[in-house]
Amino acid sequence: MTRIGLVLLEVFGDRWSMQGRLWVSKQDVKHHTLTSVGRRVATALCAVTLLGLNSVGGFFLLNALLAEPQGPWDTTITDTAQAMALFALLTELLAAALTGAFVALGRLRRWWFAIPTVLILAAIARMVFPPVP
Repeated sequence: MTRIGLVLLEVFGDRWSMQGRLWVSKQDVKHHTLTSVGRRVATALCAVTLLGLNSVGGFFLLNALLAEPQGPWDTTITDTAQAMALFALLTELLAAALTGAFVALGRLRRWWFAIPTVLILAAIARMVFPPVP
């Protein structure tokens, strides 16, 4: 089994699909153990994935928070801010789900839940209190 296969086994848990075989379990590869370098790589991949999703969600939320009406004639600003907050909310819900998966696998610690929680609450607040022209 290649090092990539071992990393996939550590990242995705007890069972994962492999070409040529339907399933490979931990018992099949118990003589192969993932080195500390492989564990660090798996943890880094999880962290980079979450940082990317949280950055995208933060971008949407920042656009929703910075949206201001140009004047009293600008009636589309409410819809724009709510749409950007909705995109931020959906992105952060996905990030929270992935965080739950990575924490359950033991790849990341529970404090990673703080980032999507804060962004979700801010997105909900912006959806409830949009800018008024």
